Amino acid sequence: MSTAIVVDDLSKSFILGARPRETMLRGQLANALGALFRRSAPKEVLWALSGVSFSVESGEVVGIIGRNGAGKSTLLKVLSKITFPTRGRISAVGRLAALLEVGTGFHEELTGRENILLNGSILGMNRREVEAKFDAIVSYAGVERFVDTPIKRYSSGMRLRLGFAVAAHLEPDILIVDEVLAVGDAGFQKKCLNTMEGLRGGGRTVLFVSHNMAAVENLCTRAIWIDAGKVRMDGLPHQVIEAYMSTYLGVQSGSVDLRQFTARRGSGQVRITGLDFLDAEGDSRSVTRSGDPLTLRMHYTASSPASHLSFGYRLSTELGTLITETGTWHHGLDIPTIAAGEGYLDLRIEALNLVPGRYYLTAAISGGTASQLHDYLDNCACLDVEEASIYDCGRVVDARHGIVFFPQRWNLDGVRTL
Repeated sequence: MSTAIVVDDLSKSFILGARPRETMLRGQLANALGALFRRSAPKEVLWALSGVSFSVESGEVVGIIGRNGAGKSTLLKVLSKITFPTRGRISAVGRLAALLEVGTGFHEELTGRENILLNGSILGMNRREVEAKFDAIVSYAGVERFVDTPIKRYSSGMRLRLGFAVAAHLEPDILIVDEVLAVGDAGFQKKCLNTMEGLRGGGRTVLFVSHNMAAVENLCTRAIWIDAGKVRMDGLPHQVIEAYMSTYLGVQSGSVDLRQFTARRGSGQVRITGLDFLDAEGDSRSVTRSGDPLTLRMHYTASSPASHLSFGYRLSTELGTLITETGTWHHGLDIPTIAAGEGYLDLRIEALNLVPGRYYLTAAISGGTASQLHDYLDNCACLDVEEASIYDCGRVVDARHGIVFFPQRWNLDGVRTL
């Protein structure tokens, strides 16, 4: 079996606060004038990757796992030549296609049809080869009505579907996919999984980044755990996933002090300092029961006044499957400006409709725009749920019956009995 990808002592650094290099005269003049008024400060260097080495054989499907900010996406961008390494080398044999972000590689002003042809030519295919697959790509993406509409008018879901369809159907030798299963509806996610199963069976080399451990274990023949920019473990998926998930065993439940929590990112202007799990009486609980009411209290501190904040949570299973995401933004709650100092806010859940098990919470605070992130704590607390007779009949619902249950009632009035 031949080697498809070689990564040798790969490192990538970023200078925090550095401005991108301007090529336009107007931008160069603006930067020069701005430099006269900006205070010179020591530059902080962030090593997103440090000494990463591995190789991938042709036909392997490799899952890349790790916490947010560990360096996974940076690794894929270097492999895709979107950015260049600070040191080290990479080599890839064959045509490579990447789906790293929604719409990556699309030209905003071109139509869907023109972008499909453009992507094919970038992959080294001639027009006849691309046109032979054109109908299949458009049908897969479900954009038949909009194929001659400029991409800039597509929704994020349409861009994602078309991007994945192009990447999968133009027969690259190497396909790089970053968290595609986190976006799109359930039907499209299932289609993606089926397609990737087909790619594996067809001998394609796939690098797959995901927080969904179940998908990684089912799809991949191998897993690589990236932690703080380095390869922490490389091996069989179930072994790597088990080692990775064991790092969450120290995550606290009940009242959680998050002031020293390190796996966080954001500006830090507003920081999450703690979480409380409160019962109906307002008492802290380390364990709750299926069907019980629960209040999540988020404590924060602001170094200065901040406007139009959104506070939110993501709840996932132990294997990383997203159960739900919610926040003040989802409820249309506008918080004009918070004062500097400490505060808290509560999320009240009338009935916790989770089956027994352990679940992980990610907490976040963002600003007035989607790109303005103040604090993001990945899997910072766990929620332990115990059994309860949720239907008041003495029988319990557990993990054999799914992840969630729904408040419900049966009506037998229409049943004819003897």
